[in-house]
Amino acid sequence: MPRGIARDHEEKRAAIRKGAAAYFAEHGFDRASMTAAAKHCGVSKALIYHYYDSKEALLYDILDHHLSKLVAEVEAAPETDGLRGLVRAILVAYKGADAEHKLQLDSLTVLEPAQQAPLVDLQRRLIDMMGAALKAEAPERFENGANLRAVTMSVFGILNWYYMWNRPGKGLNREDYADLVTDLVVGGIHNL
Repeated sequence: MPRGIARDHEEKRAAIRKGAAAYFAEHGFDRASMTAAAKHCGVSKALIYHYYDSKEALLYDILDHHLSKLVAEVEAAPETDGLRGLVRAILVAYKGADAEHKLQLDSLTVLEPAQQAPLVDLQRRLIDMMGAALKAEAPERFENGANLRAVTMSVFGILNWYYMWNRPGKGLNREDYADLVTDLVVGGIHNL
């Protein structure tokens, strides 16, 4: 008779995802091993292979969970707050996910194209939301889509590196930084 799924199956998977993401981000996915990831997670190699048949399967699950959660949180942000609300929602959603975010930026291309495709689609949803918010902020500046992609990707460039230089408790918190970024972007797009 096949074994049923343990009651704590999802909790264990989540803990493995979180621990492995931290390990992979710190040591580099290409140099990391499943044995060392399991050790870092405080589980046996056999347990990690019970949940994931390969390092790439684990990476995919980490990125899929991270991006799906990010998109859901950003989509749940009130649209009435416009660009400012979207920038804030993105930065708040990034909180606690620095390792996952680093893996997204550094290791997505390690995956096979078929695995990359749904993850890239999630990234595109975020890009489309930002583009729409920018266009709503200054429709006259983005007629015919002129400069919209460049400005959209510039905003993500600003937001995506916050985790690299920010030290919690020093300088601006995420909400204040979101306001600063929004003010810079709005001031800039009205002067294009």
